[in-house]
Amino acid sequence: MAGNEWINGYLEAILDSGGGAGAIEEHKPAPSMNLRETGDFNPTKYFVEEVVTGVDETDLHRTWIKVVATRNTRERSSRLENMCWRIWHLTRKKKQLEWEELQRSANRRWERELGRRDATEDMSEDLSEGEKGDGLGDLVQSETPRKRFQRNLSNLEVWSDDKKEKKLYIVLVSLHGLVRGDNMELGRDSDTGGQVKYVVELARALARMPGVYRVDLFTRQISSAEVDWSYGEPTEMLTAGPEDDGGNEVGESSGAYIVRIPFGPRDKYIRKELLWPYIQEFVDGALTHILNMSKALGEQIGGGQPVWPYVIHGHYADAGDSAALLSGALNVPMVLTGHSLGRNKLEQLLKQGRQSKEDINSTYKIMRRIEGEELSLDAAELVITSTRQEIDEQWGLYDGFDVKLERVLRARARRGVNCHGRYMPRMVVIPPGMDFSSVVVQEEAPEVDGELATLISSVDDSSPKAIPVIWSEVMRFLTNPHKPMILALSRPDPKKNITTLLKAFGECRPLRELANLTLIMGNRDDIDGMTGGNASVLTTMLKMIDKYDLYGLVAYPKHHRQADVPEIYRLAAKTKGVFINPALVEPFGLTLIEAAAHGLPMVATKNGGPVDIHRALNNGLLVDPHDQQAIADALLKLVSEKNLWSDCRNNGWKNIHLFSWPEHCRTYLTRVAACRMRHPQWQTDTPDDEIAAEESSLNDSLKDVQDMSLRLSIDGDKPSLNGSLDYSAAAAGNPTVSDQVQRVLNKIKKPEPGPVVSEGGKHEVVVSKHPMLRRRRRLIVIALDCYDSNGVPEKKMIQIVQDIMKVVRSDSLFAKVAGLALSTAMSLTETTEFLTSSKIQVKEFDALICSSGGEVYYPGTYTEEGGKLARDPDYAAHIDYRWGCDGLTKTIWKLMNTTEGGKQSDDSSSPIEKDKKSSNPHCIAYFVKDRSKVKRVDDLRQKLRMRGLRCHIMYCRNSTRLQIIPLLASRAQALRYLFVRWRLNVADMFVILGENGDTDYEEMISGAHKTVILKRRGDKGFRRLAKNNRPAR
Repeated sequence: MAGNEWINGYLEAILDSGGGAGAIEEHKPAPSMNLRETGDFNPTKYFVEEVVTGVDETDLHRTWIKVVATRNTRERSSRLENMCWRIWHLTRKKKQLEWEELQRSANRRWERELGRRDATEDMSEDLSEGEKGDGLGDLVQSETPRKRFQRNLSNLEVWSDDKKEKKLYIVLVSLHGLVRGDNMELGRDSDTGGQVKYVVELARALARMPGVYRVDLFTRQISSAEVDWSYGEPTEMLTAGPEDDGGNEVGESSGAYIVRIPFGPRDKYIRKELLWPYIQEFVDGALTHILNMSKALGEQIGGGQPVWPYVIHGHYADAGDSAALLSGALNVPMVLTGHSLGRNKLEQLLKQGRQSKEDINSTYKIMRRIEGEELSLDAAELVITSTRQEIDEQWGLYDGFDVKLERVLRARARRGVNCHGRYMPRMVVIPPGMDFSSVVVQEEAPEVDGELATLISSVDDSSPKAIPVIWSEVMRFLTNPHKPMILALSRPDPKKNITTLLKAFGECRPLRELANLTLIMGNRDDIDGMTGGNASVLTTMLKMIDKYDLYGLVAYPKHHRQADVPEIYRLAAKTKGVFINPALVEPFGLTLIEAAAHGLPMVATKNGGPVDIHRALNNGLLVDPHDQQAIADALLKLVSEKNLWSDCRNNGWKNIHLFSWPEHCRTYLTRVAACRMRHPQWQTDTPDDEIAAEESSLNDSLKDVQDMSLRLSIDGDKPSLNGSLDYSAAAAGNPTVSDQVQRVLNKIKKPEPGPVVSEGGKHEVVVSKHPMLRRRRRLIVIALDCYDSNGVPEKKMIQIVQDIMKVVRSDSLFAKVAGLALSTAMSLTETTEFLTSSKIQVKEFDALICSSGGEVYYPGTYTEEGGKLARDPDYAAHIDYRWGCDGLTKTIWKLMNTTEGGKQSDDSSSPIEKDKKSSNPHCIAYFVKDRSKVKRVDDLRQKLRMRGLRCHIMYCRNSTRLQIIPLLASRAQALRYLFVRWRLNVADMFVILGENGDTDYEEMISGAHKTVILKRRGDKGFRRLAKNNRPAR
């Protein structure tokens, strides 16, 4: 090394930060680094241990190994030079990414502070002079943790056995991975891990609680040769329902069940990042099952009235997005558990410096995941976390949650002061539960060592005495299995920090002499066949075992089953061992609780969830995971001091009940009961003159997969009705346009068994108490967005509507069972004028969805005095949830008229103008005067979320209007409302769209309904004002 002059010159250029290295300075700017050490500078240590470790690039370490093994001096020098430039490039790239992240963080902090200020200023108008001092800072400072804890307890009624008469129906949602009740394939892939085990055990535990009648766990149905056949079963019972005093089951549908909904590719198991385009399809399938189950439970325990879900609980971002839509369609409370969060993962990946934000998004669909989490926060009543750290350091990164503003809003709500529609979800810490039924607590006794010695000798002597297979698999690595076992159980992931643990063990001679080390790192067949990070960890581990000569001291079995894990804990406990979790950051640390239940003291990272676990159990020591010496000292202290070991073991056993499933579920139900309970209020009884076959569409909640997949999608890779229609011919007055419509509708007219109906070529219009939707078995929804530069409907749009209606009326049989609906961004007044100008009677339509989903009307049914159409009052009450019209009106106007410098512009230069004709109680509408000055949808939504305002924002009518409607309202959600309210299955709806449309266009494409796309029709101006990679909601 010392003989390579170019290396010395290169190092001097770095150390001098720009002095005397002209040639290098021309290519790379030198950073300001202080790298001099006391004593002699060691280039090897600098490049390998300092820089390589700093950029976290394992490839460089492999390159270094090759370099030092090269004997040819010239080749070695060339490789070293190449390696140095790679290090320089990676370091500079990492610094650049860090700088960009700092800029983003600073801007975010400023936006959040501005949002808090705006929110408190707007809300302070309702306070008296004495109350105005109760601002953000005063409120936060006045609350100590003890006072807050005492107040929370006093306000909540703890769930008890007195609730057993409630008979609740609870829905859990966990979409990705392979989910089944027995023989879970945990660790098979990154999607099938701790979350799968958690949701299955939660479903079982909730079903055993007093007052809970049925629990459904929704997941994806997978009928593929790649996975076991059991994942294709529509339902799977997890546990039977509770029994009455006589030992009899309380109902035929009670208990916990896995319900698998088919969505996405039917014959393929795909990773979670690829599930996003199919979320709405899942929602429609799940909605069908819930409606059927609510009706069945109503007959069993509801006195004939539907039993709606008590709560819908989404797990992870994809299920949270789905639960938000289900909650909105059913008007029931939603609970969210994030498990792991996208913003936190994005930050960690950016810090590594290996990938740009664009590359990360391409691989992990991270921006769609983050938006899914934000949408979940919009709808959630309650967010359940495992630790306080998750609230402060992870959820605190999101636009939709601000812990300070949440406290202010909660304080105002308690005093009955208006919050102007502002809302923040409540976050509570409820640690995951554990099933301790298989744990046998063994008191400390002298015979424990004797039992272990007997078992070990029986292995050596081939005695017939049976011992667990996994014990033999572990002990074959160890020269002296009697020594205390240090146990680590995790994936071989770099974040789990296994190599630092191994290094600490290898370099501490007293620890090596006193204990063995057992590393359970998942299952593997061949290291070369594993992913890069895992393979690198295992390779490094094997090299370190050889370097420190740890043969006979370290066990690292290749395989283990999930059922073996309790036996592994038991073996470690019998040797008076210690469990360690040295992860760099541990979100919770479920294995620490499992270990404590089996009598193992712990050594754990001080970063994350283990802090809360240690506070509750007091059964071990916390260490800095980066401090190798601290890890060795903590382990040595526990295995050498027997009194300390016994105290930690007994403390763990004494306090472990705090993490039991009954305790978790009791706290869970107590918190959920404190939410604002809501559910559909209308009656769903069927009129006497209902067509008997109307219920046929709901007979099977998991419909035939071919029937549910008959539609077009965003990706365009699913079979369509008959391709798309080309309406470019309409511009030339081509008379074959109606023929093309006819061919599409012929596909819709599938022959079905049903009653014979009378002849008559006219679409039936009957004025009755109930809308005609109750009699329909098909619904054709015209949702075209064809507007001119002023936002007025184009003549071509009129022609298309007329052609569709003509074809529907031409077949009397089809007209009898098929309804028509118009879905538009126009208000009722504008829609009526449009239809009148087209010589179309409004009563020809069974439903009108106006104002982008802000209102629903039923021509011929709901009317006011004078014959004016009246909006559906149930829908209006349904979407009124969290609707802050006044606060939104004031904030939208302020945001749109604030320049980048923070100055307010006057009304004359405003890019928007109030559209009074299009506005109504559930739609705030503006004319867009200058498209170049208005803010994009994602920018507006972000700023509104930071101010606690939740809504649905869109640009519509060829981007000439900005409309803000309630969070639960949209054209897509209005169709689901029709399904829930009138039992017209979404799968029997046919939505006709253009190739483009308003900013809610993608929402209308996805789902279980069939989609017909008319070529060269629709507005294209929305794309500039829509957000990048906008998700379908």
